[in-house]
Amino acid sequence: MLNWIKFAKQYITKPRSIGAIAPSSRFLARKMVATIDFDKARCIVEFGPGTGVFTDRILHRRNTETVVIIIERNGDFCDALHRKYKDTPNLHIINGSAERIGTYLAERGIPRADYIVSGLPFASLPKEVSGSILTQTRKYLHDEGRFITFQYTLIRKDLISRHFGSIQITREIRNLPPAYVLSCKKNPPI
Repeated sequence: MLNWIKFAKQYITKPRSIGAIAPSSRFLARKMVATIDFDKARCIVEFGPGTGVFTDRILHRRNTETVVIIIERNGDFCDALHRKYKDTPNLHIINGSAERIGTYLAERGIPRADYIVSGLPFASLPKEVSGSILTQTRKYLHDEGRFITFQYTLIRKDLISRHFGSIQITREIRNLPPAYVLSCKKNPPI
């Protein structure tokens, strides 16, 4: 219940940066991590964790050696995430922008992420910001890695497909509102 109240308050005050009326469901969280090979993942990055619904699932399934980096722009959510996960090993919580993923990885001596999970509302972000985030995501994603995002509409699918040649789409109707999950792989090298 506390997550809903926190989320609703942020949605009312910052609707363009939140992009949803409620936190993601546990059903959506399961679908978001379904294509992650937790046995092989050495680094998982999450953009826009909000209240930590996907983060909880990632931390529950990961190996203890796997480094998880979560990047949250909203200061209130970031403070709550610090309190929630204060004693979690190999977890880095950053109050910043997904556009700076390269900097955050370099600061930790990590060249690329194996998986990047995104809760960012690409449909409500300015197109140039979405494009910049996707460019950086592709650049810092391992060649065999996956970028996994969800959207409430497929309006930005064309933008995402410019960066990722293989997109597997599933739908989760047990979410408010129902969502599409896009599990993306890089375009083959030219």
